[in-house]
Amino acid sequence: MRTWALILTGLYVHIVLFYSIFDIYFTSPLVHGMTPHVSNESPPAKRLILFVADGLRADKFFEVDDDGKSRAPYLRSVIDNKGAWGVSHTRVPTESRPGHVALIAGFYEDVSAVAKGWKENPVEFDSVFNESRYTWSWGSPDILPMFAKGASGDHVLTDQYPPELEDFADSNSSKLDTWVFDRVKALLKTGKSDRKLMEQLNKDKIVFFFHLLGIDTNGHSHKPQSREYLENIKLVDSGIKEMTELIEQYYDNDGRTAYLMTADHGMTNWGSHGAGHPHETLTPLVAWGAGVRKPVTGKERVDQDSYSEDWNLRHLKRSDVQQADIAPLMACLIGIPYPVNSVGILPIDYLDADDHQKFLSLYANAKQILSQYQIKMEQRKQTTLSMTFRPYSELTPVLQAEMIRHINKLTQAGNYPTAVI
Repeated sequence: MRTWALILTGLYVHIVLFYSIFDIYFTSPLVHGMTPHVSNESPPAKRLILFVADGLRADKFFEVDDDGKSRAPYLRSVIDNKGAWGVSHTRVPTESRPGHVALIAGFYEDVSAVAKGWKENPVEFDSVFNESRYTWSWGSPDILPMFAKGASGDHVLTDQYPPELEDFADSNSSKLDTWVFDRVKALLKTGKSDRKLMEQLNKDKIVFFFHLLGIDTNGHSHKPQSREYLENIKLVDSGIKEMTELIEQYYDNDGRTAYLMTADHGMTNWGSHGAGHPHETLTPLVAWGAGVRKPVTGKERVDQDSYSEDWNLRHLKRSDVQQADIAPLMACLIGIPYPVNSVGILPIDYLDADDHQKFLSLYANAKQILSQYQIKMEQRKQTTLSMTFRPYSELTPVLQAEMIRHINKLTQAGNYPTAVI
């Protein structure tokens, strides 16, 4: 009898432990019901252009050859003369879906998404695209639909190439990027004669999303050291230059366009990604245009490391971010609400704004993150016995109120830099 009791007890413990794994890791941590917080009441940009070079490693993008020349000369000139740059630090798993979710929605994909092959949304979520007035997106059928399906209304427009175009055996995977550039040219051309499209394109709070898969595909097929991978970087650079010039021409150089170029993840030397090696987690970020600060020079202000020694960028300030921080940055530049599920912290070092505006934008960001915590805490409180519930000691409702009073006191005195800290 004692033996059977031990067996049944052991079986029960194993079942509980096994269930706990799924309860913790395969249940979405997202909460709903938060009130959106507008990022910027006076946004500097009417439109945002997001270039995501899938699979682009930071070192392969920033490094220069023996002659000191970059394989991305246009974006290098942007870094030198127009905008801000840094490294975007991604998280495991370094795959395309979780990388894009972090970039565009501002949170790190929960493990439950793997049960649907990283393709379907296990839980619908908010995103920069959803909060925009209109978003036009071009690229892979594996990436674009997940942001359109989760959007309210029909304002997230997708133009995706057929799945068979993604052929890892193809010797010319850069055609995936050329396809995207050609489709954008066609849209802008149509936008000059089609009145309805013209009206939409001239609205504020709009986004253009370029999903550029050629680099990733060439990396898998030929490895990141290959001629195909490195030449694809040059093609993307020249394509971004052409797109920037066309967009500026279309909008008569009105100075109201913000641009960001980054990547969802990097790639190992043997052509894979998914784990946490620096080659997979370190990706480039370049921002320029409306609302973005100009280059800051001076060696004493530079944050560098041994990984970037051969980039020849020590004379320029480097501003690193966590990948999820890019979503609030995009929202702030065009003045839309921060995605309600975002955990990203607005990287104010990228903004060309005074201390007051930086404070207002960051304060709205803090309230948006706090609202998630408040709802999560209330949910936990309702599902826990009152005698055992204990709020997080460093962020109790009393401490929250004290912090808000302190912040308000500082802002009333005009002490915005301290209020930001």
